[in-house]
Amino acid sequence: RWMQKQRWYVADNGIYSKLISVMGRKGQIRMAMWLFSQMRNSGCKPDTSVYNSLIGAHLHSRDKSKALVKALGYFDKMKGMERCQPNIVTYNILLRACARASDTKQVDILFKDLDESIVSPDIYTYNGVIDGYGKNGMIAEMESVLVRMKSKQCRPDVITFNILIDSYGRKQTFDKMEQVFKSLLRSKERPTHPTFNSMITNYGKARLREKAESVLEKMGELGFKPNYVTQECLINMYAYCDCVSKAQQIFDELVSSQSTVPLSSLNAMLDAYCMNRLPMEADRLLDSAIEKGVVPSASTYKLLYKAYTRANDKMLVQKLLQRMNKQGIVPNKKFFLDALEAFGTSANKPRRVQTSNSARESSRDSASNLEMASPSKPVLSTLEAVGASKKTPRILPNSNSASKPDTGSESSSEIATSSKPELSFSQVAS
Repeated sequence: RWMQKQRWYVADNGIYSKLISVMGRKGQIRMAMWLFSQMRNSGCKPDTSVYNSLIGAHLHSRDKSKALVKALGYFDKMKGMERCQPNIVTYNILLRACARASDTKQVDILFKDLDESIVSPDIYTYNGVIDGYGKNGMIAEMESVLVRMKSKQCRPDVITFNILIDSYGRKQTFDKMEQVFKSLLRSKERPTHPTFNSMITNYGKARLREKAESVLEKMGELGFKPNYVTQECLINMYAYCDCVSKAQQIFDELVSSQSTVPLSSLNAMLDAYCMNRLPMEADRLLDSAIEKGVVPSASTYKLLYKAYTRANDKMLVQKLLQRMNKQGIVPNKKFFLDALEAFGTSANKPRRVQTSNSARESSRDSASNLEMASPSKPVLSTLEAVGASKKTPRILPNSNSASKPDTGSESSSEIATSSKPELSFSQVAS
């Protein structure tokens, strides 16, 4: 509105396209539609970029199935207008969305339509679909897209390799994950931090500590220095392997090496304590962090609330709710539903915690043989230890989440089928 009142303002498709995209990313679909109507009322004629923004805005809405129907409707409308013909960006947006929705039929239709058009697919086209299928655990479909990519003489880039490594890792098909990693090293591409972070995370979830540590060694051999996301992945890995003291050691190193510590790193250490049934240690760390001026986020409170509820510790729950109220954070319905789910699925027998540097021991047959680790003295708060120095580390809001691998991992599964062509990653990389 302010811009429209200025003398220099001239209605422009580019401005409206960007505004529609911003509203879509913020989930303001009605505002995006209002901008689209305002654009037409101002005398501008929609073009391909405007429709691409509108399609993208709808796909950010919560009801994904309804949004996809709307997006495909705009796509059909575009094909009937000469100045709004779909370009490769249009196809890339829709193909990724359909793959994430597990709509293989629509993906095939779009690929067929793309083959018949004058538009040629690019590396972003294939990476989007491979990523969508990979995140859904649809390994066979993901591999078929990789075969299609190879048949079109489109060489994989490091993003392609990273997606494949993460997808196989989350399904715990580590033989194929390692095969892709070897192909990456033989190719002209160079691994990135997300490559190693993903492998460490997925090995950790499978409790393969030695494998994860070997990845860290490989990083050093290739000249990579672990960044704070890598250290967070290591904290999570040691938490899964019941090595809380090792996780704490990594956190100590992270805090002492940086003047500003991301809030996500604090959350990772808190989660490590909670995962290993050590709510008191998590509470002490939070106390220390708040004393140093840290402002916890809603995600911090959520993971602690779930852990305290699972531990059935009413005192800690009450204390946490008071903190939230003081900070002005109002829990929503999902907050409490997740906590109730955690309470309902909590086991009556405590989990055995191993705070030594050794690998996790085999689980006992009987619940009576399990013991809860209770340190004779409180676990040293890293922030307290560092607080003695002149330079107090600050905790920053979580950032760079894109480079951090997704933590929702599933079980392993078979991949290759007799009807599908056997995929050679060395051939793809060559």
